[in-house]
Amino acid sequence: MAHIDDPKTQRANLDYIKASMKEPLLEREYEFELARLWREGDDEVALHKLVRSYMRLVVSTAGRFRNYGLPMGDLVQEGNVGLMQAAARFEPAREVRFSTYATWWIRSAMQDYVLRNWSIVRTGTTAAQKSLFFNFRRLRARIEDATGSRLGDEGRETIASQLKVNIAEVEAMETRLGAHDQSLNAPLTETSEDDWQDFLPDQRPNPEVVAIGMRDGETRSRWLAEALGELSPREQTIIRQRRLTDEGATLEQLGRKLGVSKERVRQLESRALNKLRDSISRHVESPRDLLLEN
Repeated sequence: MAHIDDPKTQRANLDYIKASMKEPLLEREYEFELARLWREGDDEVALHKLVRSYMRLVVSTAGRFRNYGLPMGDLVQEGNVGLMQAAARFEPAREVRFSTYATWWIRSAMQDYVLRNWSIVRTGTTAAQKSLFFNFRRLRARIEDATGSRLGDEGRETIASQLKVNIAEVEAMETRLGAHDQSLNAPLTETSEDDWQDFLPDQRPNPEVVAIGMRDGETRSRWLAEALGELSPREQTIIRQRRLTDEGATLEQLGRKLGVSKERVRQLESRALNKLRDSISRHVESPRDLLLEN
């Protein structure tokens, strides 16, 4: 869904654009001198002159992202952040024009903003997916103009090849760009009293399954308690402290407590587990228990 700026914001954006276009362009030598003064002497006046001269670059770049339906003011603001980052990292010694260097930072800041806000669904997580997101429409339009028909399998293969992604990613992006976020609280139609969320399947177990699960859990707990009651006190201690606590005691700890060796504790534990299995198996296999449970 496109975002529409209110009249006050629109006027502010126009004022900003007009002010940006009035700033004079910088000569190469003067640009490097301002960058050097800022980088080496923290001269904020030089920084402001350098940044103001390239605000028009921010405005120009923001215009290229307008078709994503996001507010122009927000795009410009993000671009200004990128412009400031460029000024902070620019190295005059490399003899690259600041405009060339800043363009990358401005575009990167706006792309990140678009990806964060275009949809509540995360859109691009890898460099290849980001490239696909920002180039898919352009490549699709070029292919459709050349073929005179809508994008087909061959066209999708071409896009996948050019952007170095697989066909499935191209198809997923095509679907995603062809749809928009919609609130689950939105009515089905203008006259409908039902919302979209009313038709979402409930993945939770039904009450019958919950009741059966609770009954089965209670039955297993009772069987376990009865089985533990058939163990000797020493076997109960070992099972409770080794198997029925979050942090089970070690064989060595129990050996010291019971006054026996680690190997003897292991033997007692193995015997106790066999007793538990036999006791619970008798319950499971007993027709009487099955009859009582039903």
